[in-house]
Amino acid sequence: MLIVIDAVLSKEEVAQCRSHLDSAEWQDGAKTAGSLAQQVKRNLQLDDQAEVAISLGNHILRKLGAHPLFISAALPQKIYPPKFNCYQDGGGYGLHVDSAVMTMPSTNRNAVNHNLRSDLAATLFLCEPEEYEGGELEIETDFGVQTVKLGAGDMVLYPASSLHRVTPVTSGARIASFFWIESMVSDDSERAILFDLDQTIQQLTSRVGEHSAELLRLTRVYHNLLRRWAITV
Repeated sequence: MLIVIDAVLSKEEVAQCRSHLDSAEWQDGAKTAGSLAQQVKRNLQLDDQAEVAISLGNHILRKLGAHPLFISAALPQKIYPPKFNCYQDGGGYGLHVDSAVMTMPSTNRNAVNHNLRSDLAATLFLCEPEEYEGGELEIETDFGVQTVKLGAGDMVLYPASSLHRVTPVTSGARIASFFWIESMVSDDSERAILFDLDQTIQQLTSRVGEHSAELLRLTRVYHNLLRRWAITV
């Protein structure tokens, strides 16, 4: 299931993010790549522990926590703290798949490390499409390769199990935030059923009213399916 979520950040919020990112200190993105990914990854990234990365990442998390479409689609249990990257001067990221299990970062050296199962991946675009050439996110799906290049503030959500790549940026700079989500419902097809059902319930609510007997039965079906499929910690 590939879902585009518009206006996660407003244009004003994007401008504020960019003002901080434009003056930030970037590092070689290959430093954070695995042995295979290093061979196909050419970009810049912010240090995850940099104050600007933590501050902007927390703002994104607050926005997502109040975004009904994101909650409906992802059913998030854990979210990896948002990271930030920049592609320019021909940089790109060849075909790859994300790690299935990731260790959540911790600022406490004595804390027990917690793992995250990467069910979903997200890219939040922080540039307008006309600001750069190339830089398309290409995701392999059961229906062929889907090409994504969104407006600033818009986000795409897709299965982290997908093979995907970022095409080389031949002019300008592509700046984005990216992160992963562990869902309460790990199976993509089950999560898609719940999303379709939830969206249908929301649309019907505005038409028939929340006290409709048929709508209440449909809501019961949704929650019973969620109860059957959800795994909580």
